[in-house]
Amino acid sequence: MQFVTLIHIMSKKITTDAYKGVRDFYPEDQFIQDYIFFIWEHTLESFGYEKYNASVLEPSSLYEAKSGEEIVTEQTYNFKDRGDRMVTMRPEMTPTVARMIAGKKREIVFPARWFSIPNLFRYERPQKGRLREHWQLNVDVFGIAHVQAEIETIEIAATLLRNFGLSDTQFVIKINDTAHLSKLLDEAGLDEIQSHAYRKLLDKKAKMNTKDFSEKAEKILDGITIPEITESENITAIKEKLRLRQISNVEFAPEVVRGFDYYTGVVFEVFSTDGDNIRSLFGGGRYDDLLTIFDQDKLPAVGFGMGDVTIKDVLETYELLPVFKPSAELAICPLNDSYYDAAALLADDLRKEAVNVVVDYSGKKVGEQIKRADKRKIPFVVCLGDDEIHTNKFTVKELATGKEKVMKQNKIAKFVKKSK
Repeated sequence: MQFVTLIHIMSKKITTDAYKGVRDFYPEDQFIQDYIFFIWEHTLESFGYEKYNASVLEPSSLYEAKSGEEIVTEQTYNFKDRGDRMVTMRPEMTPTVARMIAGKKREIVFPARWFSIPNLFRYERPQKGRLREHWQLNVDVFGIAHVQAEIETIEIAATLLRNFGLSDTQFVIKINDTAHLSKLLDEAGLDEIQSHAYRKLLDKKAKMNTKDFSEKAEKILDGITIPEITESENITAIKEKLRLRQISNVEFAPEVVRGFDYYTGVVFEVFSTDGDNIRSLFGGGRYDDLLTIFDQDKLPAVGFGMGDVTIKDVLETYELLPVFKPSAELAICPLNDSYYDAAALLADDLRKEAVNVVVDYSGKKVGEQIKRADKRKIPFVVCLGDDEIHTNKFTVKELATGKEKVMKQNKIAKFVKKSK
């Protein structure tokens, strides 16, 4: 009795809500997620990229070496395992792929073109376009030192958005050369602290008004005059090559500095032009130094990451999300439970012909079974009773139109597939 009471008390305290900052994927949501993943995989494979993966768990030291202990402690999910080792749920994929590349560098054929769709975790305040958990397409090419790597990577980014249905007027690619920027700041006489502070300010420029930016810049520069930040030869070459590939919605943007402690050359960010999705959809750039955290020589690398949350937001804005379709193409509705075995055999035969079939074993009346199939958006139904079994003739009903057609069993699969 006491045990039952305890269970009752405990059950009242358990919420049905998901953990803050993460999502449940009901079938309709998973359908959209699968669509996003399909476009990602299909596009990358069309460019000859190979898929890889790794565990969501990494030693905390991997992220401390890249980002510092404070960031790891405050912005990630950490725990100590039973072997007294500090473990982090990965907040990003780049350190993992760098570890993998470093571990088998002599065996890998370069240039290596890899992609993955990892589940990432970051402890931060949930907001539009950013959650505590998301999936992210990671695209990286290793072993190409010249700008062709940046050109190919940006071409992939544009192709992805086009494959999602966006036109070139609905997004813009903003690029900058952080190596060129660093050179300009050095030549102007900024020391390391000033240079770091100024680039950090540039990173926030888009969210500031002109007066605030100018006042803060003056404090950082302390009388030093910064020359106009102009387009580098790398940026000019990239824009020209992309135009040859029919990609012209590319802009030089000196305020795009993106991970200035991480990227070593060209960086880019992609924005929607709709006005509602002000956060960058995704971005990336060149990072040639990452393998140095493993005491290995530099390796040319260019990559980017595209999150599922931001791409879903922009697809929703432009009404480009796919309409949900159930996996079942046909529902078999037995007149009563005595026809369950016959329904199962018919379903098995149709599945051998590549038709996705569900049998309604609810015991409901046929009319109710048809309503349920219609509510689930299953395109076709077949009702099964004595007449159908003895004559081998079945009435296939298309629920969207109400049209019916009588046919033999060996015609059903072709009819259903042709009508899709």
